[in-house]
Amino acid sequence: MRAGRVTDLRRETVGLFYHGFDNYMRVAFPEDELRPVSCTPLTRDAKNPRNVELNDVLGNYSLTLIDSLSTLAILASAPLDDGNTGPKALRDFQDGVAALVEQYGDGRPGRSGAGLRGRGFDVDSKVQVFETVIRGVGGLLSAHLFAIGALPITGYEPLDPDGDPLDPRPVVWPNGLKYDGQLLRLALDLGQRLLPAFYTKTGMPYPRVNLRHGIPFYTNSPLHDTPAGAPGAEGAPEITETCSAGAGSLVLEFTVLSRLSGDPRFEQLAKRAFWAVWYRKSQIGLIGAGVDAEEGHWIGGFSVIGAGADSFFEYALKSHILLSGHELPNRTAPAASSMPGWMDPNVLFPPLSDTENSPEAFLEAWHHAHAAIKRHLYTDRDHPHYQNVNLWTGSLASYWVDSLGAYYSGLLVLAGELDEAVETNLLYTAIWTRYAALPERWSLRDKTVEGGLGWWPLRPEFIESTYHLYRATKDPWHLYVGEMVLRDITRRCWTPCGWAGLQNVVNGEKSDRMESFFLGETAKYLYLLFDDDHPLNKLDAAYVFTTEGHPLLIPKVKTRDGRPRGSSHRTDLIAYYDDTYTNSCPAYPPPIPLTGSVTAARKDLYHAARMLDLHLLPSSPSGPDVVEGQEQSLVRSNPALFPWTLPLHVLPENGTCNPINSPNEIMLEFAANAQQVVAGSSFNFMLGSQNMERLTTDRIRVSSLSGLKITLRLEEGEEREWRVNKVNGVPLGRDEFIVLDRAILGDVSDPRFNLVRDPVFTKLQHLHKVVLNSNHTEDHPDEDGDLVVDQDAPLLYQPTDHSSPPVTSRVAEFGSMVKSLLTRMVSSLDIQPAPSSASAVAGSPALPFNFVVNQTAVVPTGLGTAPLPTITVPAGARVPEFGPVDPSVFPWSTVYAGGDACAGPLPDAAPRDHQVLVLRRGGCSFSEKLANIPAHAPSPRSLQLVVVVSGEEDDGADYKSYALSAAAPGLIRPLLEEVQRTPGGLERRHPIPMVMVAGGEVAYHQLAVAERVGLARRYYLESQGVRVRNIIVDEGDAGVNP
Repeated sequence: MRAGRVTDLRRETVGLFYHGFDNYMRVAFPEDELRPVSCTPLTRDAKNPRNVELNDVLGNYSLTLIDSLSTLAILASAPLDDGNTGPKALRDFQDGVAALVEQYGDGRPGRSGAGLRGRGFDVDSKVQVFETVIRGVGGLLSAHLFAIGALPITGYEPLDPDGDPLDPRPVVWPNGLKYDGQLLRLALDLGQRLLPAFYTKTGMPYPRVNLRHGIPFYTNSPLHDTPAGAPGAEGAPEITETCSAGAGSLVLEFTVLSRLSGDPRFEQLAKRAFWAVWYRKSQIGLIGAGVDAEEGHWIGGFSVIGAGADSFFEYALKSHILLSGHELPNRTAPAASSMPGWMDPNVLFPPLSDTENSPEAFLEAWHHAHAAIKRHLYTDRDHPHYQNVNLWTGSLASYWVDSLGAYYSGLLVLAGELDEAVETNLLYTAIWTRYAALPERWSLRDKTVEGGLGWWPLRPEFIESTYHLYRATKDPWHLYVGEMVLRDITRRCWTPCGWAGLQNVVNGEKSDRMESFFLGETAKYLYLLFDDDHPLNKLDAAYVFTTEGHPLLIPKVKTRDGRPRGSSHRTDLIAYYDDTYTNSCPAYPPPIPLTGSVTAARKDLYHAARMLDLHLLPSSPSGPDVVEGQEQSLVRSNPALFPWTLPLHVLPENGTCNPINSPNEIMLEFAANAQQVVAGSSFNFMLGSQNMERLTTDRIRVSSLSGLKITLRLEEGEEREWRVNKVNGVPLGRDEFIVLDRAILGDVSDPRFNLVRDPVFTKLQHLHKVVLNSNHTEDHPDEDGDLVVDQDAPLLYQPTDHSSPPVTSRVAEFGSMVKSLLTRMVSSLDIQPAPSSASAVAGSPALPFNFVVNQTAVVPTGLGTAPLPTITVPAGARVPEFGPVDPSVFPWSTVYAGGDACAGPLPDAAPRDHQVLVLRRGGCSFSEKLANIPAHAPSPRSLQLVVVVSGEEDDGADYKSYALSAAAPGLIRPLLEEVQRTPGGLERRHPIPMVMVAGGEVAYHQLAVAERVGLARRYYLESQGVRVRNIIVDEGDAGVNP
């Protein structure tokens, strides 16, 4: 884009801002917002306190002016060739500060602290904590940083080069105001009025607080008390539901407030609230949108990047940026007795750790949060975008994207995820091109506005991401996107009295409200997009924009020698670095010759347009607003190529497009019959099917093939594989599994659904008996009084390694482990012997509890490999919880532990009298271990299987093997490179079957003391010769150990 054109757009943006700001100051100030259609002030809805859409935000403290101050400070650095823009904006900034001080005082305790509207923000307004922090506290702090020179304004340098930004000298402004920190004191006043909301048992703040009376409406708070004249708790109970964004997105503002004021309470409260949300993430790493601040449980069960969770992710990364290079905070609060009305909710909780206060911890949280989003929410179907999924399973929950989610591309830019940022931003650009705004929700399935939610209240998220993308790429594409936004706002939202949001983006109906963030964010990002040389764009400091668009930083304190102080000298905290994540910003590809735009030449550019069906629109979707003499626009040619302001010459002449990504899916439907098995569970409310039972959060058992319908999606990666993404109409997450009993599969064989025996993996099962006995004898002491390991059963365990502890020690260790585990199992499952069992008879011994350990085993490969035993655990076998076990389930009852079997031949009795031989890996090759097993006559009582137990410490050069693929990470498939031989060197007449398991020392001794051992073959399903990844064929362990 020509420099002159950028200059024109910058100046138009200044005019856009002032049209709204001047009308607000003329018509609405000192009220909160402006009604641009009726040209009147917009205030709180006093007649309807439950109108939270208005009352949560409008606190009766001149909100729009506070939100606009940082934008005025940014405009004050306008280039000199923009005429009077800079000097006027600086005067307006200083006059705005003076107007606030006049209305609310200067924050001091004396007479000067009382303004025309009150002393500070002592107003009877119940407001939302989150909105008040990001708009009120954040706006005041950002303006204060500009006022003292900590953030740059061209030509304005109030701070002495050797001065302390935490204790700046007063500066007299041309309007007569002597600025000495009034905005900081007002921010502190407002922050203190929010403290009662943090009196919860979870650490997450209540969603609302009264700026004068606190929280008398939250009756369960330890702070609950209803003073005279205050609104009490009558009527319906106050809602305690907040959102992850509302509870966890306070760190930036409250940290800066604490560091500037010296009051540590705010920083600790905000960080504790952030971690309170993060620690509640699901097992797959996702956080929900809604959460109960009082009880701490998730509400709704959705995981999204947009409304409800958006700024939580933003503050994870930006908190790391803000805190980097600074010392850990001072956590010693001033004496409570020295201040009236002192509150410190931190006393309800243990102090945060140094790690929780460190910037590295927030970076780690961001990395893991984004990894979970990329795993479960990101999809490349049609064009890359983010879905809304189930919090616990990751399964698809809804088919829409919301306008708030447009911020995420800009956040990815800051994180160095540039390609993902560019590709996902294209969809929002196409949506804007389609509607000349972003509807609140857009349906991916119906390709229209979702559920009538078609308003656009002048939101900033899309232009915010456009700004960050341009800063990272300098691709002119994003300048043309910014021009499109500016043109459409000017055309659709202008009123004689300001700028109106759109109530309906389809028909252009206006709403009578100009939200404060339009001047505080939308206009600000538009301006910075078109002012490439702005000092804020060149600032080399750890500053961030808050979620309300207010720039913040922590000023560095200077030491006596004049050097900045703030970096922590502690190295024990700098422990987090993971090179599997993006830790730096990549270089952007060089511009395409002649066109200058890499984005316009992307091979997936058309994909986003296709999702919106832009090719089906009339040739002028945005109206005839192309002025004569401007660059030729696509609005006259092809709306499928967007944005509509993009000149034709930016597109490559020979541009090509990749095929749209439409994954290969097939649906299999099994015939229904009357033999259907019915299963039920209290967890099945989400399944809606009688032959489906949820076993765990990630596993669903299908108890019958009758009438079963499954949808398979072919996934192309390192290996081609099918994934079941829907079963009986229920969507599945990426890491959800279907469990099918081997017994119900029978001998199913069909090219589309074929049962295959796994040639590499098998399952080793060993049985241990534990006595659940409350009547202890001297021989079985137990402090807990409920579980005892039966050590009287015969255990054949002859370790050849004399350095190993004695057998009784190992038995006791394993028994202690089993006991600890079973204590938790019994307490949670309420397992009790049947009343008719022998344990119910007075004086009779307790029946033993059958504890089965399942281990994945890998078979060897090479010349020395022998077939596995034909006697295996029967398909569908079930082990009773108590009492005797059918010997056919676990056919082998004698175990010999032979150490590493490298020192020489084992005793003749080892293979002759024992059915299972357990060896440790390492010390010699696998072939050498087998060669040290004496020859023996085959019989049912002699050696049936050798189990080698591997551990990480065994890795070395004394064995030969190769690693398996990702199917079993960390497990090695043994290589038997020569035929098996006897200790005498002869070729073994009856080769010995062998498997290997992981687990190291613990697994070795578990097997050594096992009551019985069995081997179950593993199976998997494939379709058209390709394996189905997430179907588990269950051989009796409920798919717990696939």
